[in-house]
Amino acid sequence: MNLINTTLWKTAGLLALVLILLGSFASSILFGATQFDWHTAWASIFHYDENINDQIILRTTRVPRACIAAAIGASLAIAGTLMQTLTRNPLASPSVLGVNAGATLFVVLAAVALSISSMQALMWISFVGAAVGALSVYILGSFGRDGLTPLKIVLAGAAMTALFSSFTQGILVLNQQGLSTVLFWLTGTIAGRSPDMLITVIPFMAICWVAAWFIARDMNLLLMGEDTAKGLGQKTIWVKSVAGLLIVVLAGCSVSVAGPIGFIGIVIPHVSRFFIGGDHRWVIPYCAVLGAILLILADLAARFIMIPEEMPVGVMTAIIGAPFFIYIARRGIIKS
Repeated sequence: MNLINTTLWKTAGLLALVLILLGSFASSILFGATQFDWHTAWASIFHYDENINDQIILRTTRVPRACIAAAIGASLAIAGTLMQTLTRNPLASPSVLGVNAGATLFVVLAAVALSISSMQALMWISFVGAAVGALSVYILGSFGRDGLTPLKIVLAGAAMTALFSSFTQGILVLNQQGLSTVLFWLTGTIAGRSPDMLITVIPFMAICWVAAWFIARDMNLLLMGEDTAKGLGQKTIWVKSVAGLLIVVLAGCSVSVAGPIGFIGIVIPHVSRFFIGGDHRWVIPYCAVLGAILLILADLAARFIMIPEEMPVGVMTAIIGAPFFIYIARRGIIKS
């Protein structure tokens, strides 16, 4: 009976968050420097008239922007919870462990030095950069007699992030024209992104969301310790490989569209586990919905701080996430 009640409460909580997500989505469409009413928004989606300017703005700008924010927020949150379980480190996330920085370096190198502008090409290049970043941190953090530890992987992530960021800045310094092209993207933004960009990456994101939920039981076992998981018959190398691939794809897709948006992968997994415990069968869907809500609301807030200008959403997530990062570090969770 207690198990049934717990499941009902978790289901009710998830449904409540979905309603909040829908409200956040609607707010993102309606509010901004220019505000629209419900009737215009409804007509732009279900009775589109390309001769009405307000409907054009809503259909081609506001709706895609909200969809992009939701997809990227969900992807980064899921990538963060997989990475924290995989490394057994509460501060692990694509932004901290060099994955975003590696993807950013490769995208900037391709866009500035090689003049590549194709979304398809940049997406694959972003994947490669994310994989290089993750692999570099793993190898660097594994050096030493005691192998990979939570403290060493954070230090390795910080070192590789600094290295990749230095390379990125060096490329931009050598190419001032390229700097103006990618500067706003480097701060992390979803403003001005076309629907085609989301259409390109959403199939990969959706597959990874589903795959992450399917390996939730395996992640639960892995959370108990690698030796315990092996003793229960789990093929830990396979599980780690799949989880690592999902992290790279989710981070690569996100960076290729919006640039490096940080801290969602740190904050949201902790919030989800606080409410519903450590069962990944629930943590992953909660992370998806909460991540989408956070990025949509952060983007909405970014529109009003500097009206008529907009603050990059990456700055807003940093304002939210940096104190949370410091809080976790001060609690002494990182141990060698």
